[in-house]
Amino acid sequence: MATITVRVTDEEKDFLASVAKFEGKNLSEFLKTTALSSLEDTYDAQVGDIAYDEYLKNSQSRPLSDSLEEYGIGESK
Repeated sequence: MATITVRVTDEEKDFLASVAKFEGKNLSEFLKTTALSSLEDTYDAQVGDIAYDEYLKNSQSRPLSDSLEEYGIGESK
């Protein structure tokens, strides 16, 4: 498993440790889950923005059943 080092002040470490304890996690687990969750949210928002921009360029829609069939979800006709 890889290790990443992040330098923080003593005050920042104390604060992060306090929040981690409040969350019932150790500091490493808290930083990892918080960072990954934030990055996933940012990524999802960016993908959504890109998809919306594409929709605005070509706002034609099609039935949901067509998309489900295309991706092999649900019953096919």
